[in-house]
Amino acid sequence: MKNELNKLYEKLSGKTVTVIGIGVSNTPLIKLLAGMGITVTARDKNENLGDVKKELEKLGVKTILGKDYLEGITEDVVFKTPGLRYDIPQLVQAKNNGSIITSEMELFYELCPAKKIGITGSDGKTTTTTLIYEMLKKQGFKCHLGGNIGTPLLDKLGEIAPEDIVITELSSFQLHTMTHSPQIAVITNLAPNHLDMHKSMEEYIEAKENIFKYQTKEDILVTNLDNQITNDISKKAPSSVVYFSRNSKPEKGVYLDGDSIIC
Repeated sequence: MKNELNKLYEKLSGKTVTVIGIGVSNTPLIKLLAGMGITVTARDKNENLGDVKKELEKLGVKTILGKDYLEGITEDVVFKTPGLRYDIPQLVQAKNNGSIITSEMELFYELCPAKKIGITGSDGKTTTTTLIYEMLKKQGFKCHLGGNIGTPLLDKLGEIAPEDIVITELSSFQLHTMTHSPQIAVITNLAPNHLDMHKSMEEYIEAKENIFKYQTKEDILVTNLDNQITNDISKKAPSSVVYFSRNSKPEKGVYLDGDSIIC
């Protein structure tokens, strides 16, 4: 077991863990923790998980499925699925009773030894994330792609070296409770989105701001000069800000002039 996986084990050893959501991002996490000997309970509102349920139970994982899947959370650490609000009554009660509420991506960002590039925005974040990943690979860097783009990363900690680069697409749901920011943050644009999940546009913007909120002055925020919201919130960044624009040449950044890029 490599150093970063040792850190994960040390952080959770002796604790009980519940994982909410038995889906693409959390199933590898559940298997990893069970394989480490951690006491894991997996919860999901879907009662019909068939072979997945059997596979997890063979690993010693307790499963709680169905409409009451969020009841009775008493475990020491709770990994929530990104689409579940952090302030629902069951999680608030668990936190008040001493549970630590976190997520696969939050813990990955805390433990990852490599430089991280995080991309968010209302539109274009998947395309931007993929382009950055492909360009860096062609330059010879060993890169790891994940986050909201569909690949969980926490169970890959043992494969990631300090000299690697991790490129992550981050949704507002993932960012909502993040307390770590990437060394390079990219915000493509911001517009009203996911307001069925967020209580207000202000809350949605605040979630997005977490991508740079915990940066240092040595870090970089890359954002859109032409988008009023990203332009406004960039003034809060503790890091160095670089802009891109189609409308005017930024004092510091990139001007996209038709098919040309002017730095």
